[in-house]
Amino acid sequence: MAGAPNPTMHDSIAALVRQEGWRAEGDAARVHYDGGGDRFAVEFYAGPGLVLYWTVPETPGSTSPSSADDTPEAGTAAPVPRRTVPDPLRRRIREDLAAADVDASVERREI
Repeated sequence: MAGAPNPTMHDSIAALVRQEGWRAEGDAARVHYDGGGDRFAVEFYAGPGLVLYWTVPETPGSTSPSSADDTPEAGTAAPVPRRTVPDPLRRRIREDLAAADVDASVERREI
């Protein structure tokens, strides 16, 4: 007799996109944050269970703040070491992961 089904990677993405600002992109979920003059894109990859942080440059000539779902129109995002990511943002990501029933310790995993 089989036990309860294990959640698939798609289940974790589906659960994560129910959290504020997250959207699905294949086997990953992404959210954007603005704060303290910095813009970040955060990506969770379900397969390997990894979280990546990216800085997102401001769009030149932009006069309005971007929403959490906007994708930058210009510039190039660059990966950043998690030690440089503000603690409140990292804490929020761990909370979102936990709320989606994903092991929040994946946020601390170095790449």
